[in-house]
Amino acid sequence: MSLLRLASLSAFLVVPQLWAAAPAQTLRYTVLSNGTNVAGSEVDTYSPDGHIDCTFEFNDRGRGPKIAAHYMVSADGQPIRLDVTGNDYLKAPVDEHFVLEGGIAHWKSTSEKGQAPAPGFYVSNNGPAAELALLVGALLKAKGAPVKLLPAGEARLERLADVTIEDHGQKAHVTEFAITGLSFEPQTVWLDDDLHFFGSPGKWFAVLREGWEGTNDQLYALDRSAEDARNARLARELAQHPNHPVVVEHVRLFDSERAAVREDQTVVINGDRVAVVGPSAATDTPKDALHIDGTGKTLLPGLFDMHAHAQALDGLLNIASGVTSVRDMGNDIEELNHLQGQWDSGAAIGPRVWKAGFIDGRSPFQAPTAVFADTVEEAQAAVNRYADLGYIQIKVYSSLKPELVPGIVKTAHARGLRVSGHVPNGMIASQFVEGGADELQHINFIFLNFLESQVKDTRTPERFTAVGANAAKLDLESKEVNAFIELLQKHHTTVDVTLATFEGMFTGRPGTASPDFVPVLSRLPAQIQRGTLTGGLPVSAQNDQLYRDSYDAMLRMTKRMYDAGIPILAGTDAAAGIMLHRELELEVRAGIPAAKALQIATFNAARLLKQENDLGSIAPGKRADFVLVEGNPVERMSDIRRCRLVMKNGVLYKSADVYAAVGIKPAD
Repeated sequence: MSLLRLASLSAFLVVPQLWAAAPAQTLRYTVLSNGTNVAGSEVDTYSPDGHIDCTFEFNDRGRGPKIAAHYMVSADGQPIRLDVTGNDYLKAPVDEHFVLEGGIAHWKSTSEKGQAPAPGFYVSNNGPAAELALLVGALLKAKGAPVKLLPAGEARLERLADVTIEDHGQKAHVTEFAITGLSFEPQTVWLDDDLHFFGSPGKWFAVLREGWEGTNDQLYALDRSAEDARNARLARELAQHPNHPVVVEHVRLFDSERAAVREDQTVVINGDRVAVVGPSAATDTPKDALHIDGTGKTLLPGLFDMHAHAQALDGLLNIASGVTSVRDMGNDIEELNHLQGQWDSGAAIGPRVWKAGFIDGRSPFQAPTAVFADTVEEAQAAVNRYADLGYIQIKVYSSLKPELVPGIVKTAHARGLRVSGHVPNGMIASQFVEGGADELQHINFIFLNFLESQVKDTRTPERFTAVGANAAKLDLESKEVNAFIELLQKHHTTVDVTLATFEGMFTGRPGTASPDFVPVLSRLPAQIQRGTLTGGLPVSAQNDQLYRDSYDAMLRMTKRMYDAGIPILAGTDAAAGIMLHRELELEVRAGIPAAKALQIATFNAARLLKQENDLGSIAPGKRADFVLVEGNPVERMSDIRRCRLVMKNGVLYKSADVYAAVGIKPAD
C-alpha cells in the first residue's frame, strides 16, 4: 500500500458531531488491519461542558500517527477551539491549534498559519475520527447548503444509507454519510443515532466502535455498493462508445518501439483496434469517421503504471491521466477481482490490470494483507494459489523469512510467474537477486544493499531513514557499486525504482508544498492542496540538506543503472495517474532521455508483461489504447500532463471531464 494512501487514512480519520449537553461518556474504537488484526485505537471522551478529549494511534509497519486532540464545542455544534499534538504517520511532530475568538478564526500548525472571518469549519490535518462526526453535524445543521471549510474549500453532505446492525447479541442503528470536499471523492463515514462516530470500515484498514468489530464486512459491503453505484453513473456519463471509425489526423505520433516521433501522421481506429497508421498526406480516411484534429498535439500509446495498489478511485485518476494499463503489486484478492471485473466490463472507468500476488511473513511489522507464509508449505501453497488465479507475478515483502525465497522462486518459475519484492529483512538486494528474484522494488533497497552493517531492521522506517542518512555518502563509482551493477546485468534483473514515492518523503518540508505535487498543485481540490504542506520524513537542521542530497543520489543511481542497461520500470506506488507523470519527469531529471522514459512507460512495460503484440505501441492490429496530449513530451516532458483525449480499448474519454469527476482541473 502506498504511503500516500496510508497517510490519507490518518487524515481521513479526522472530523465530529452536533453537540448537545449530555452526561459524560467515553467511546472506544479499534483500528483493524486486514479485517481482524488490532493495529491501534481511538478513545473519545465527551464532557457535559462541551469538551471532547481524544487519543488516537495505529501502527503500520513501524509507521503511524499518535495524537492527542482536545476540542471545545459550542452549543450549536461548532468547534471553537482545537489543540492536536503528537506525531504524524511518518513520525514528524504534530502541533496544531485552532481558536474562534471575536468572530475571527485563527489557526496555526507546523505547516500553516492564518485567520479568517467566521463562519467556517476548521479541518485539522491530523485529527481523530471524532472530528468527522462534528463536520457531519455542521452539515446537517446547514440543511443541504455547503459549509465553508477552513483554511479553504467547502463541504457538502449526502445521506447514503441507514441500517440496524447486530453483533454479539446487541443491536445498533447506524447511518452512512458521504462528505464531498475533503478528498478526490466523497468520504464516507458511519454515525450512530447520537451523531457520534461509529466506524469507517475497510479491507486493509478499518476503524470501528469497540465491540462492533464484527460488523466491518457488512458495513464495508454497503460502502462498496454506494461506491459502485457512483462509479457506474460516471461510466455512463463519461465513456463514449463511437459507432463509427475514429480518425486522429495531422498528429505527432510517438513511435514507442523506436523511441522517436513521426510528424503529421493520421491514425484510424476501427472498433477496439488500430486499423491504419500513416502520413496524413497519403492516408485515406473513412467518410463516416469521427475526425479529431491532432495539430500541435502528440499521440502516445496508453501509459503503463507498473507499481499500483488499485482502488476504485484510481480508475478515474488513471484514465484521466492517460494510464490505460497497471500492474497491481499487492492487494486484497477479492477486492482486486471485483475492481478488475468492473473495469474490464465497463461498469466503471479504469485501466487494464495485471496482478502480482503479495506474500509476507507474520510479524509485528507485517503488511496489512491476507496472505502470509512462515513455512515452506505455506509459501508453496500461496504461490500456487496466485498462479491458479491467473496472477503473473509474486511480490514478497519485508517480513518474509529469507530462507523461503529460493523455494518461492522455484515454485513461481515452474508456474511461469516472475518474482520481485521488497528485499526481506535479513537479506540484502544482492542476495535476493542471487536467490532468483527477477526484479527489485524501490530504489531505497538498492542503497540498503550497501548499508547491511548499519541497518538493524528493514521492516521498520529505518529502511527510509538509513538511506536518508547515508545515500549521499555512497560512491556510485566504487568497487562495491560496480560489482552490484554487474550482478544485475548478469541476472537480467529489472528495477522498479518508484522515484516519485520518495521525492516528497525525502525532500518535502512542513509549510512548503511537496515537490512531487508542485507541478499539479493549482489543479487539485483545496483540502488536497493543504495535505501537500505537511512535509515528509522528520528532519533536523543538521540532516535537512543530507536528506535532499540523498534523494539526488537516488536519481543518480537510477541513471547509473540505466546507463548500464539495467531495465528500469515506471511505477508510482503513490497517487494514481498524476504521479506517473511525475515519475516520468523525475526519470528525465535523472538523465534518462525523454523519449526513452516514454518508451519505458509504454512499449517496455508491455514487453515485460508479454503484451507487446497487443499493447504498448500504436500500430495496425493493436488494441486501441492512446492518450492525446497538447504539445510534445519528447521535448518537454511536462506536456505529458496536458491530456486531452484518452482511449482504452476503443472507448473514448475526454480527460478534462474525467478529471472533473475527481475535482481536478485540466492542465492548460
